[in-house]
Amino acid sequence: MTSKKSVGLVLGCGSSRGWAHIGAIEALEEAKIPIDFIVGCSVGSYIGAIYAAGSIKSLKKFVLKMDGKKVFSYFDFVLPRSGLLDGTKRLRELYAIHTEAQNFSELNIPVMMVATDLERGQKVVLKSGKILDALRASMSMPGLFAPARVNDRWLVDGGLVDPVPVSVARAMGADLVIAVDLSSGDISKKKQKKQGIRSEEALVKKEENRNELIKKLSKYYENAEISFKSKIKDLFTKEESMPDIIETVTTSINIMQDRITRVNLAVTPPDVLIQPYLGELKMLDFDQVEHTIEEGYIRAKEKIEDIVNLLDT
Repeated sequence: MTSKKSVGLVLGCGSSRGWAHIGAIEALEEAKIPIDFIVGCSVGSYIGAIYAAGSIKSLKKFVLKMDGKKVFSYFDFVLPRSGLLDGTKRLRELYAIHTEAQNFSELNIPVMMVATDLERGQKVVLKSGKILDALRASMSMPGLFAPARVNDRWLVDGGLVDPVPVSVARAMGADLVIAVDLSSGDISKKKQKKQGIRSEEALVKKEENRNELIKKLSKYYENAEISFKSKIKDLFTKEESMPDIIETVTTSINIMQDRITRVNLAVTPPDVLIQPYLGELKMLDFDQVEHTIEEGYIRAKEKIEDIVNLLDT
């Protein structure tokens, strides 16, 4: 499909829900909707960059083979001075698996990534230079990942200020803005049926993922002057009613981002809003990849007619 109108695709943050962006992109490509540029935040930046490099199929194939346990194997634990994890090395690996593009200028579609200036609390839009530096900044969830140093500024996750950065697409002059918001609390009925059948399996997998994280933390600290091993085990094996530190941080940020998204979308709404029904997923539930991608595809497919009509008018 061809159109004289410029189309901006906005991919919001959402951690494990981010794989829904893959399904949404597939639906748009299937309908031959032209995308002139992409604005991403956090995981939306990562998937946006992979798509702009022409490697979205490679990414889909990879994540469908991945489960929560493997996700944790890509985390590098650091002394908790500024964050539990340092994603630099592993992010480089996860990116290089799919594309060799190093700079923004090498991408097939222009991409802008939103981060937050930690000192000033301001939104920062990264659109030139090294892609990995920008990704590292845009995806640095406070408390979980260490901040990234880019252009003499400490930057963290863009979701702190603009989880679904429609305003950036508007500022770029987009005639039509399509936004994918992953913060919806709606739950897919189809997913609920699946959970009833696989509830026991899901619980086993969740415990395996938790144990993997405990092992990673314990291994890191076992050679330290003071062993934290027993304390870490105690931390993650408390009664089920008490959230652990990772869940507390991620859930708190998710609540904050949901509130910010509602306000921002009310002030600067997109022309088309795609909201996958993933309300049952927490931010680190990486073991529902197939369902997450499918949900993104379904909700984007529902909006294709609206998009086509807007492009034709």
